Amino acid sequence: MRILVVEDDARLRELLTEGLEQEGFTIEEAEDGPSGLALGLARSAEYAAVVLDVMLPGLSGYQVCSRLREAGVWTPILMLTAKDGEYDEADGLDVGADDYLTKPFSFVVLIARLRALVRRGGLDRPEVLALGDLRLEPAALACSRGSENVTLTAKEFAVLECLARRAGQVVSKSEIVQLVWDTAYDGGANLVEVYIRTLRRKIDVPYGRCAIRTIRGAGYLLARDGG
Repeated sequence: MRILVVEDDARLRELLTEGLEQEGFTIEEAEDGPSGLALGLARSAEYAAVVLDVMLPGLSGYQVCSRLREAGVWTPILMLTAKDGEYDEADGLDVGADDYLTKPFSFVVLIARLRALVRRGGLDRPEVLALGDLRLEPAALACSRGSENVTLTAKEFAVLECLARRAGQVVSKSEIVQLVWDTAYDGGANLVEVYIRTLRRKIDVPYGRCAIRTIRGAGYLLARDGG
């Protein structure tokens, strides 16, 4: 499997490459944001995942990640940064990263998280998800009911998109956590209930709908017709 490593620190990039190659991966390297973005766009189908530093010359890792997602490239991205704190982590995840590690990190943990992302694979995200008059545009994080736009946070959108991709099917809390928060999240599944309540207040209640349904003891279901 081929991994793209985008890291401007030559020594760390060398260590990452050597370690990942020992784990059986084939590595391609980029040392700045523009070259990482160019490789990510041109050869996205070849990469099983991208290891992306945040602090890069030319373009930041946040910018590279955001532009890849805007271009419809959904290769799993693991972000690396010397920054810490929950807001920095949220920034990375909200622009489309799948996981996040703060330097210094354990190489064993990096490998474990990377293999988890590779197993999950990139999501094939269509330009529009249409369920009756409920429409989602993943690339733009846009949601609407009929002619009215519905304002959602990035995480609210991610939860709704998770349900929309499996419309008509029951999705458990644990599955939503795995797909939306992934390995970077170590909280409980009850947080999902908070987001479901918020989404109902935004996409159902004002329009007299009941699109998001609770299946007791199993999870949640989004109606195929948008409720």
